[in-house]
Amino acid sequence: MTYQSTRLCFMIAISIIGLLHAFIGISLWWLVLPCTVYLALIIYGSAIIQANFFTHAYCFANTSEKVITLSFDDGPNREYTPRVLSILAQHDAPATFFVIGKNIQGNESILKQIDTEGHSIGNHTYTHSFFIDFKNLQGFIGELNQTAEIVFKTIGKHIKLFRPPYGVTTPNLAKASNLLNYSIIGWNIRSFDTTNDPAQIITRRVQRQIKPGAIILFHDASDKTIQVLKQTLNFAKENGYKIVSIEQLLNIKAYD
Repeated sequence: MTYQSTRLCFMIAISIIGLLHAFIGISLWWLVLPCTVYLALIIYGSAIIQANFFTHAYCFANTSEKVITLSFDDGPNREYTPRVLSILAQHDAPATFFVIGKNIQGNESILKQIDTEGHSIGNHTYTHSFFIDFKNLQGFIGELNQTAEIVFKTIGKHIKLFRPPYGVTTPNLAKASNLLNYSIIGWNIRSFDTTNDPAQIITRRVQRQIKPGAIILFHDASDKTIQVLKQTLNFAKENGYKIVSIEQLLNIKAYD
């Protein structure tokens, strides 16, 4: 079910009810049913990135090979991103960092370190504001371009990976990302490392979901993530999983 097919079904349903009302006099209260279903599907499709409701998002790789990839949102963070990079270097593990444009200012050296050490950098908008999903098309284009310009000025590369804030998609976000030729990256393992859950619970949550082709979502923003990352990398090694770049996992390009 996609936005286009849902919208078409909704229009057909209300048209049928309108005709039945005109010819046999059924109550217009029947319109409540298709309106409720339509609204529920819109909310679901917006909130669940894996639904591919408004646009396609890469959320995992269809493979039997024991390969997985790591991703980190919301950086660069002056305190935690370097610690994450240190752990990744110890395990020779690549990752993708979906950065917020406003967080790059003052942390340009960290962004350069991410790039120099062979990790990918993706777009996570400029503000990541709580109300970002209410922006119009030009608003989303501006958010993406601001971050892309800062990244280009810092590392000289045109980024082409995009992760929507909160994993929420909308028609305007979909249009903006498609117009700018971004690949939208989701996940199929959400660590919830920004919640109040202790590191042990987060670690168990991640480990029990690991399977071939998984994309794991972390945030380089807390001590808990540092602990969970260490345990996840150890678990992967012990169970024969290889950490690969998102480009290798999905066979896509991170930069133009």
